[in-house]
Amino acid sequence: MALHVFILMPFGIKEGINFEAVYKDYIEPALDDKEYEVFRADEEQRPGEIRADMFQELLLADLVVADLSIDNPNVWYELGVRHALRARGVILIQGERERQPFDIYTDRRLRYHLKDGIPDKAFLEADRAALAAMAKTTMAAWHGRKISPVYSYLPNLSENDWKSLRVGGVKEFWEKHEAWERRIKIAREKMRPGDIIVLAAQAPVHVLQLEAYRRAGKSLIKLGQFAFALEQFEKALSLDPGDLESLQEKGILLGRLKRYEEARVHVADLVDKHPNSAETMALLGRVEKDAWVGSWWKKGRSTEEMRKDAVSQDATLQAAIQAYTKGFALDPAHYHSGINAVTLIEVLRHLRGDESQAPLCRAMEGGIRWCIQSALAKETPQEKDYWARSTLGDLELLLSDTPTVERAYKNAVAAAGKDWFALDSSRQQLLILRDLGFRREQVERAIKIFIQALDRLRPPVRYGKVFLFSGHMIDAQGRAEPRFPPWKEAAATQALARALDQLGAAPGDLALCGGACGGDLLFAEACLKRGLQLEIRIPFREPMFLEESVSFAGNGWADRYHAVKNDSHTTLLIMPDELGELPAKTNAYERNNLWQLYSALSWGAERVRFLCLWNGKGGDGPGGTKHMYDEVLKRSGQVSVIDTNTL
Repeated sequence: MALHVFILMPFGIKEGINFEAVYKDYIEPALDDKEYEVFRADEEQRPGEIRADMFQELLLADLVVADLSIDNPNVWYELGVRHALRARGVILIQGERERQPFDIYTDRRLRYHLKDGIPDKAFLEADRAALAAMAKTTMAAWHGRKISPVYSYLPNLSENDWKSLRVGGVKEFWEKHEAWERRIKIAREKMRPGDIIVLAAQAPVHVLQLEAYRRAGKSLIKLGQFAFALEQFEKALSLDPGDLESLQEKGILLGRLKRYEEARVHVADLVDKHPNSAETMALLGRVEKDAWVGSWWKKGRSTEEMRKDAVSQDATLQAAIQAYTKGFALDPAHYHSGINAVTLIEVLRHLRGDESQAPLCRAMEGGIRWCIQSALAKETPQEKDYWARSTLGDLELLLSDTPTVERAYKNAVAAAGKDWFALDSSRQQLLILRDLGFRREQVERAIKIFIQALDRLRPPVRYGKVFLFSGHMIDAQGRAEPRFPPWKEAAATQALARALDQLGAAPGDLALCGGACGGDLLFAEACLKRGLQLEIRIPFREPMFLEESVSFAGNGWADRYHAVKNDSHTTLLIMPDELGELPAKTNAYERNNLWQLYSALSWGAERVRFLCLWNGKGGDGPGGTKHMYDEVLKRSGQVSVIDTNTL
């Protein structure tokens, strides 16, 4: 995603300097690559109040470049607004001037050379390179030293939440963000982690990027994609190493990935830094609980065997109880901590007959019920609180008779909608209690309620192996350097068939590819012959894609494209329809490659087999087979290359 750069500078010719030439010959070319989208206030063509647009830019621009070659009141005013709103993301530039303003006397400025009022051609290339380097350095050090003197001299001042500073009549950025959020929501509802990962890297502006990674991470958690979710929170932490929410989610995910020792160290550090955070204490409880469950809960073992091991690890269970209890004491509204504490206390009593914590348990139960009722009072007809309702079911499971337990859980299920993973998460917790023999009748009836609810929904599809493909198109007539000439088609078809057979491609597997003439369609046809499910992803809407990538090779290829597309095993996915229009300075083919790759990897990197039909060289432009090959090698070593040179 290109960074948005807002330029503050005088317009026209002032005090002998041609600022139009400075902008066109020096600033714009220096930042003219795919990393930046340069914008100046006078380039705004929309009707409306220019001040509102300017405030929006000063708040949300990733980088502000201010030209202080002369004392222009508008530039100084706008620079002051930026310094007040944001702690970082400013570059000061200037031509030669006799007197330096006191306000920025000690600030670092980048000087550029002028001759006869325009950028000096003798120094222009070096000046551009210096500005490009400073822009890169400034963005790389985003969370280092504060650039704004306002934030530097007022150390306790912190930036406001960007959402709370929404400019009244200006909608452009916010509409883009809301459209992005809708895409994330749709991708989650369709259970498409690959879509979410691509979208996460394409938040509308840099200031929204942290939120984007967090939102993507949470969506991936709900899809059960814990490794990919952890990647998103790691990316968020690369932007803000101190982001507490991302640090907490990282701790949860380390536990879910059974990296218990890492999780303990990570969470212990969090507790040291945030000892009064209920959420952090609950996280510590979660890590200990997961470690305790992981020590005894294994398939194929009897209840008695599991109970014996669960008792032997009761020190870990006690550590979880203590952390959850402290979290609830720190914040009595944090019912998640409370219900986990009392549930584990009751489990310990069930396992060992330990009554020592019964008074504490009784005291907390009333508080939990009140807290849940308070949460439920905030429900709206449109937004039902599944977790509050399911927690009430958990409480009734500890205290009440079977009919009461059933009513509470049915009430929760009614609020879950189509959230398969929320329902399955509740079912998994009940299975743990069942395998310890805890309140058998009530637990079995509760499990049945969730199984019935899950049976009404479409469970996530499970595939055996996932085959990802990238390869050359058939050469256009008269291609200067042959790459995949038509006369090699038969040999390529045989080579692909051999490769798929050697890798064991069979019904129950998934294949992903593009839809271009040549390698894509040969691979698709071979997979369909073997009964695989096929997903074709194309970077443009169909008429444009057919013209660019299929029809030029003759009507026969167009007919084959439609035959593959219309097969009952094929799903066609069109990138602009699924992910939205192409962001500025983003290559469609590279985006499509990553979309296919992340979608394949979301089924588990260990399942992915990558085949490519390739001559081993760079392509005609970005986003070709080499790009896909390089991206795959970063994540998986299971690569099979069919060399078109030796066919």
